[in-house]
Amino acid sequence: MIWQWVLFVAMGVLIVMSFITPAPQQQIGESSRIFYYHIPQAWLAVVAFATSMIYSIRYLKRREASLDDRAAIANALGLVFAILATVTGAMFAKVTWGTYWNWDPRQTSIFVLLLIYGAYFSLRGAVTGDERRAAMSAVYSIFAFPPAVFLMFVFPRLTPSLHPSDTIVDKNMKFAMTTDVASILFGSLVLFTVLYIWMFNLAARVYKMERARREDD
Repeated sequence: MIWQWVLFVAMGVLIVMSFITPAPQQQIGESSRIFYYHIPQAWLAVVAFATSMIYSIRYLKRREASLDDRAAIANALGLVFAILATVTGAMFAKVTWGTYWNWDPRQTSIFVLLLIYGAYFSLRGAVTGDERRAAMSAVYSIFAFPPAVFLMFVFPRLTPSLHPSDTIVDKNMKFAMTTDVASILFGSLVLFTVLYIWMFNLAARVYKMERARREDD
């Protein structure tokens, strides 16, 4: 319980610091402050989808229902963070490019990513039988992750993009951030990751209780 209060206070401090310090990208201006939240959200979407792939592999090996539950939870959280990254990215686009959506390569890639993982839950809803649903979902999750990595990290760099490309590292692969900016950004990455782990474990406990209740009935 104490660590949850620590997380709450730390997140509060992070939010305050993200607004009282100079904007991370002076050329872009105040709207660049959204990087402190947008980047961790996109990062956690990938982490969550990777987590789902790992639990899906484990499910196919051990056929334990709890592993399928955890794979589904991870994909649900990944979809939530991907949606948040899409929304914050659209807000940034409106301020800097004049429109919320212009099919920039990064916007296109995350849109396709949302379709891929939205289809995962459509599959789960369409398949009957717990074991069959879990097995098909596991296979889908495993094969969905490599395209997710391609869409997030490779495809946007293959074509010209309006998206800032030197926010973290410059063209010479050197850090392009001041100490204050780096501290806030990496602090945000850590705190958002801890928040994700807490949400994941909390949801896993809820799923476990619901499954136990169904078995008792």
